[in-house]
Amino acid sequence: MPTAVQVVRPGGPDVLEIAEVEIAGPGPGELLVDVAAAGVNYIDTYQREGIYPIPTPFVPGLEGSGTVAAVGADVTGFTPGDRVAWQGSIGSYATRKLVPAEVAVKVPEGVSDEVAAATMLQGVTAHYLVASTYEVKPGDDVLIHAAAGGVGLLLVQLAKARGARVIGTVSTEEKEQLAREAGADDVIRYDREDFAARARELTGGEGVSVVYDGVGKSTVDGSLASLKVRGLLALFGAASGPVPPIDPQRLNSGGSLYLTRPTSAHYVRTREELDWRATELFEAVTDGALSIRIGGRYALADARKAHEDLQGRRTTGKLLLLP
Repeated sequence: MPTAVQVVRPGGPDVLEIAEVEIAGPGPGELLVDVAAAGVNYIDTYQREGIYPIPTPFVPGLEGSGTVAAVGADVTGFTPGDRVAWQGSIGSYATRKLVPAEVAVKVPEGVSDEVAAATMLQGVTAHYLVASTYEVKPGDDVLIHAAAGGVGLLLVQLAKARGARVIGTVSTEEKEQLAREAGADDVIRYDREDFAARARELTGGEGVSVVYDGVGKSTVDGSLASLKVRGLLALFGAASGPVPPIDPQRLNSGGSLYLTRPTSAHYVRTREELDWRATELFEAVTDGALSIRIGGRYALADARKAHEDLQGRRTTGKLLLLP
């Protein structure tokens, strides 16, 4: 029987337990996949804690990569032996998983299973943020929080490739170095200075065009204060906790600001959109324009440690479970 990590009840990392699970053959529209790598993401911790409620027990993990073992009825474009990757399908912390064919993409030659898994959810997130939520253009001033994190490092590279001036925030010297290596023009140590004041100073008092904020509660006020008139705050995560309600008058007084809370599902609503984002990401990886940093590799049995490290901000880049 396949092995998996289960959330047995809402709570801390201690509720993650190894279990054997039954998996039937693939049904219509499904792929049965032997999982090679599963991505660990902050949304997994929200689901584990019950912030995003899911009936328990459940197997977490929204992204991964592996090899197709069997193909369900009515599936076209995939055959056993294909290497695939996915995002947006829960249950990836496992040795074997049923994946809806509609969310799977083929992994091209030259991209490893680990890199493929590390590219999907955070890569798609970074892509939609710079290409769709706010379409970054040459000359834009962009502020990216947690610039040495999994999404942050990708955002820095993608925004820089689009011609932006990139300002990143980090909390340690090591993370500052990583953000600069990824292409950040300026890096603010928010453990040492007021990032909003510094962002305005770096932009001659104007503020930035867009803030990409996956931190949430502890940064949202400063993020709004960092924006120029008619700037946009893309609040795509809440690593520090949920953001309290925001009075729309704050957007008015801040300069007719825009606020959005995007999520991946709304940016891959069609097969064409998913293929567009995945193709651009994999092409950037294969031609060396996009570097995927894998910051930690863990066995399935060490999923608790992976969650502890992620939430303790002891990591950089992408964390993977390797079944």
